[in-house]
Amino acid sequence: MTDDLERGGRLARNLGGGISVMLHDLYGDAAPPSGASLIIGDVSALTSESVRRLRQVLSTVRAPGVPFLALIHGNLGRGEIQATALGATRVMAASTASALLLNAVATLTDSGPDTRSARRWRHQIHEAHAAFVSLFRADQAPPPAVVESGADLVNQAIREAKVRNWLDVVANFDDVTHRHCLSVAGIAAEFARILGLSEADSRYLVKGALLHDIGKAKIPLAILNKPAPLTPLERKEMDRHPALGHAMLLTGDYDALTLSVVRSHHEYLDGSGYPDGLRGSQIPDLVRLITICDIFAALIEARPYKAPKSAPEAYAILRQMTAKLDVDLVRAFGEVAAACEPPRPASA
Repeated sequence: MTDDLERGGRLARNLGGGISVMLHDLYGDAAPPSGASLIIGDVSALTSESVRRLRQVLSTVRAPGVPFLALIHGNLGRGEIQATALGATRVMAASTASALLLNAVATLTDSGPDTRSARRWRHQIHEAHAAFVSLFRADQAPPPAVVESGADLVNQAIREAKVRNWLDVVANFDDVTHRHCLSVAGIAAEFARILGLSEADSRYLVKGALLHDIGKAKIPLAILNKPAPLTPLERKEMDRHPALGHAMLLTGDYDALTLSVVRSHHEYLDGSGYPDGLRGSQIPDLVRLITICDIFAALIEARPYKAPKSAPEAYAILRQMTAKLDVDLVRAFGEVAAACEPPRPASA
């Protein structure tokens, strides 16, 4: 479905000759085709009229279980919210579609024996992403009920899929901060599972993981998305995000422990962290758990200016931080790190 048949045709050609593609002009008079195994929406502006037309076509041609991939032009965060309201299975920036569309289609139309299960947990991951996008706003504190719902989605997906699968799907999201927070949330859910935490405690941990970098919503995008290492002045501005996030959530109905996760996830046991230089017993266990997950996620993530560490390399770095991190928790995290390692290829 497109509002520009020429642009839609180029995207169709990117899929190669092995896939049958039918184009539908969203503003044309022809009836939309039926029987699609995947629907792709390519609309340059999600205005009230285009959203109405998309909803009308989807209600006509989208059968149960058929995935809907929405390509977003312009503001990705706003577009994700609108596309999610339309029931999108996955959202992708239109600017990256030429390079990534074939892989996205292959993922969404997977026909292997575990298709139903795989689609379910992939859908849960994308629902968690959509929930997170709705949280990550600079103008107001996110509603606690929405955070709770997002945490439930993360825990459910980790129960049904391996944490490695979670990381593989999250790595395809476009926004660096969204990818990182969702990676930390998935890793935290796996940590909770391995520690044998109750469902309530696991939700609490994952909720803290989802919110831990909420203050970055108030950091200038030029710094937040800079494709290179930050200058000292930019780093100083970035380091304000824990205090900024804490101040945001003070206006909401958040408990003291969740507030401490947001403010203190960069604090270290030896007092060398920020923003308050806390040390030892001043740092609650929940914060210590999130800090380990946060550091590990940052190490294994690819950035434009650094290659990702392997899971064993990242875990080795955690083990060297004995003065800064809780040694017992780092030891327990070893099983999480192993679960985050990609499977080795089968030997010939």
